[in-house]
Amino acid sequence: MLDLSSIMEYLDNSISSKRYVHSINVSKTAKKLAELYEADSAKAEIAGLVHDCARDLEKSLQLKYLKEEGIEADELTMNIKELLHGPAAVHICKSVFAIEDEEILSAVRYHTTGKENMSLLEKIIYLSDFIEPERSFPGVEELRSIALKSLDEALLGAFNSSISYILSTNRFVHIDTILARNYVLKEVQEHEKRCRDNSR
Repeated sequence: MLDLSSIMEYLDNSISSKRYVHSINVSKTAKKLAELYEADSAKAEIAGLVHDCARDLEKSLQLKYLKEEGIEADELTMNIKELLHGPAAVHICKSVFAIEDEEILSAVRYHTTGKENMSLLEKIIYLSDFIEPERSFPGVEELRSIALKSLDEALLGAFNSSISYILSTNRFVHIDTILARNYVLKEVQEHEKRCRDNSR
């Protein structure tokens, strides 16, 4: 795998300056959350850094990369450019950065939609993308605070916020996001039940 400085140099030359700063911020946020929740901080740092490496590519090139990786995207993803860059990034991660770690690749692939039964690293990257310091939207400060206490509760809040925004703009909600949100909600509810039972 390329070293971090080489990856940063590639990104600096291939994505917008605004997205480059965002990627650095996500990487730092992911590393912090990984240390807090005892995940692999090195993997979190890398995944956060590269997650948007395909974001500024033309749709035709994103589709080409999916085909080369044998990734079969659903109809909704194929028709929405914003949803393509996660799966397309897998190709750049493997062919340019020489990243073969499946956990990192999956976290990058699903950082936009989430998915059912997410791994710890997938949760961290999704949430870090949502709450990094440059993000500014109603409720983000509360989510940042919750993230330091409960990863799943913060993740649930992020999904709820994202889905609410998508609905307000009358767009399609990807099924993976709905499944991810419902799974995390179940995890949060089960944790709350265990806490109540233990306090009796």
